[in-house]
Amino acid sequence: MFLDRINSESRLLIFAFFIICLYLSPLFLLGENAHIRVHDNLDSNLAWYKVLSESGQMLGSSEAKIPQVINGLPRNAYGTEFSLIVWLYAIFPTMVAYALSQTITRVFAFIGMYLLLKDHFLKRKEYTLINVGVALAFALTPFWPSGMLSTLGMPLALWAFLHIRNGKRTWKQFLVLTLLPLYSSIVLGFFFFLFGMGVFWLVDFIRGKRNYYFLLALIYMTGMFLVVEYRLVYSFLFDDEPNSRDEYFHARLSLWRVIRLTFKNFVLGHTHVMTVHGIFILTVTIISLYIVITKKLWKEERVFLFLFILNFALSTWYAFWFYKGWLPLTKRFHVMDTFNFARFHFLRPLVIYVGFALGLKIIWNYRKSWKPYAFFFIIAQIVLLLGFNDEVIYHKKPSVKEFYSESLFKEIKSYIGLPQNSYRIASIGIHPAIPQYNGFYTLDTYNNFYPLSYKYEFREIIEKELEKNKTIRTYFDEWGGRCYIFTDELGKHYMFKKNSKKTLKNLELNMEAFKDLGGSFIFSAVPIENASENNLVLEKTFQSESSVWKIYLYKAM
Repeated sequence: MFLDRINSESRLLIFAFFIICLYLSPLFLLGENAHIRVHDNLDSNLAWYKVLSESGQMLGSSEAKIPQVINGLPRNAYGTEFSLIVWLYAIFPTMVAYALSQTITRVFAFIGMYLLLKDHFLKRKEYTLINVGVALAFALTPFWPSGMLSTLGMPLALWAFLHIRNGKRTWKQFLVLTLLPLYSSIVLGFFFFLFGMGVFWLVDFIRGKRNYYFLLALIYMTGMFLVVEYRLVYSFLFDDEPNSRDEYFHARLSLWRVIRLTFKNFVLGHTHVMTVHGIFILTVTIISLYIVITKKLWKEERVFLFLFILNFALSTWYAFWFYKGWLPLTKRFHVMDTFNFARFHFLRPLVIYVGFALGLKIIWNYRKSWKPYAFFFIIAQIVLLLGFNDEVIYHKKPSVKEFYSESLFKEIKSYIGLPQNSYRIASIGIHPAIPQYNGFYTLDTYNNFYPLSYKYEFREIIEKELEKNKTIRTYFDEWGGRCYIFTDELGKHYMFKKNSKKTLKNLELNMEAFKDLGGSFIFSAVPIENASENNLVLEKTFQSESSVWKIYLYKAM
């Protein structure tokens, strides 16, 4: 039979690694000409790594500042130097580091999911096809790049914890628990995973299973994260200066909108933990649920049922975190605003894909004639995920080279003719990360947290624009992570290409506040028709064939 012939472990593993290499090949072959995610990637993290590596503060103290950003961004805003991704970008050119990081993450995502399924969930050899297929699909999910193994490393961590819980303790499990914190983030996934493991241990304890090795392993990995993330720990415990996170307000949705968001998240997922499960995986889940109900397999498939319920519960929790009914508690307990507890839904990739494997097993075992259907769903999910390759999804966006436009900004730097640390700039219509990547010292930025006092000082520049537009006013005042020169006419848009016909006709900036912060120039992606009314003079316009931007260089008078 065809399925029996292809169910060879070695052949399937070779095929899986070939597909992963194929998926990654555009990054290595195209380099800077590759197209990758902009949101929370090109517009932020990749520029952060470059700024940090060139700042001389990679190993700076917790009190150190990065002068290139907002006249002194706290060093701790860029995270720990014990994260290996930071060193990848310090050692290699941006796209080499990016390709290597993608490779590390996807390979270990595959290994982790495969080992987890093989050793703990689908142990029989006949399920090899399911184990390899689901692990491959999991490894191809369009995860958030700078999250590294924060979510995709969870299967490997769970594999280690389950072995320790079951008494099979070797150096391999503790090596996993030691190394994963070096290539993941506690706030971007593992806080919630470790909390879940703690609940798991507590349930065992209540049931009479006193597994102290499991508890020690849990404490050990938590301790590793606290050491690696020492800057975060320091900021949380000892930094009393108010920061932009102190004005993050999330509880604003009505009950009806929360219910809608629950089902939206359940079916479509979230941009930072995309699972692409809404078509084939959800279909497998529904079919498997039908089989379990009609065959009354409640006991035999209790893990599958638990994962289904947990999956929906995580989407519900995510949505209800934004319910306005939380307001009384957020006012009383400030940590509920500064820490994003909604991220328990970051557990969903692990839950969804283990549930996918168990669902396929149910279909596989239902009838002999149904085995090809399980095979179809595996292939269909893998093909679907191949279509979510960055080069496919973002082919209409600027390439990395076009986005950062180094030659164009080198020309601007040369025209200004002053040391870059001797003046400050801000941007309109493009992300501040672009000038930052090119060495300019910016008054605007996109960062997770920065001094609240600076947010107030910067707000004076755009105060009149915020008064005109409730959307940008709420966005800036109640979050502020994007400390941008927002304008009423452009709204929440930051990527106006050189072929844009947009202009600014009624711009009202407080240029005295701009100059008080040291501002000298504005890089605008659109022409400012009333520049003189804002005490701005157009110095020169810059564009080139290799750049998607047309930069209007305005000088503050």
